[in-house]
Amino acid sequence: EVFFGRYGVPVMVRYLDRHVGPVSPADRDKLLFWYVQAAMWGRFSVSTESNIDQVLAALEEAKGGVDELLDKLRLWRGGLRVEPGHFTGWSTSARFYPLLYLLTRMRGARNLCDGMPLSAHYLGVMNRLEVHHLFPKSILYKSGYTKSEGNALGNYCFLTKECNLAISNREPETYFPEMEGANPGVLRSQWIPTDPDLWKVKNYRAFLEARKALLANALNEALEELLHGDLRWLAGTATVAPAEPELVGAAPSPGEDEEERLQSLVIWMASNQLQAGVPGYELVDPATGQQVAMLDLAWPDGIQLGLSEPVAVMLNEPPAMVTAATNAGFRCFTSTTDFQKYVTERFLSVEA
Repeated sequence: EVFFGRYGVPVMVRYLDRHVGPVSPADRDKLLFWYVQAAMWGRFSVSTESNIDQVLAALEEAKGGVDELLDKLRLWRGGLRVEPGHFTGWSTSARFYPLLYLLTRMRGARNLCDGMPLSAHYLGVMNRLEVHHLFPKSILYKSGYTKSEGNALGNYCFLTKECNLAISNREPETYFPEMEGANPGVLRSQWIPTDPDLWKVKNYRAFLEARKALLANALNEALEELLHGDLRWLAGTATVAPAEPELVGAAPSPGEDEEERLQSLVIWMASNQLQAGVPGYELVDPATGQQVAMLDLAWPDGIQLGLSEPVAVMLNEPPAMVTAATNAGFRCFTSTTDFQKYVTERFLSVEA
């Protein structure tokens, strides 16, 4: 769920394959810096093969080192420093969601309930991390906040399952003081603002802004450490502005379990021997690589690969996001019932 930028892996393999002798710690970390940067800016989200070819060609040049990879990336992207606005996305399919997990595992985040480090080195099989909403979604929806606000990245943190269940549906102004009192510093370790006024539901939007700044600062610190003092790669400003989230659209109706409905749809497709679809499909602008929309469940090459139109299921999404998917050539369905009817009439009846 958090392995992103997978098309950068062949590039790293090629670099290691042609490297003579052992790779120094500095070069190893710089290669990891390139991978994280390529992944979080969506370097291979569009025109995948041609983009991989371009990067591989850079490795075949005279020097053929990580600096050449970073030069190509900076030429395409502009500045490589992270800004708070880059954490504006929402849902676990957002491009910066894996970065939150990376920070949790690498930067000393602690479990809110007991202060236990959440590094992979300290966790066993039974302590798999779960996503926790700092402000419960149900409380936010009752207070008039939208689906995208309730599922904003700034509202996520990772906890053990036991801790997630223990906190349950309590408001931050109730359980934050309890957690901090029992484990001093635990809120800062999760980049949670420590101003009690920001823990109130009425100040939720201000809380998000403060937390995005803390997350961006923590990620930049981690990236700087990978460069071992060679910070020229983080200089300059980005040529592409971060995409703003769509915050207009109704919140889900009470009791609706969107994930369960999508999972049932995947099972239904498989039971009919059809492609299950791609969950959390990222739709990007081919010119800029910027994320345009997240499709809950998509068949970008058609349900019959290459023989039918691209299709997407988008539940409770803002109209602007559905329009973006439609403009990109997807036939969009906003209910699972309508989608199943389409599949039955278009594909299953033909098979019968």
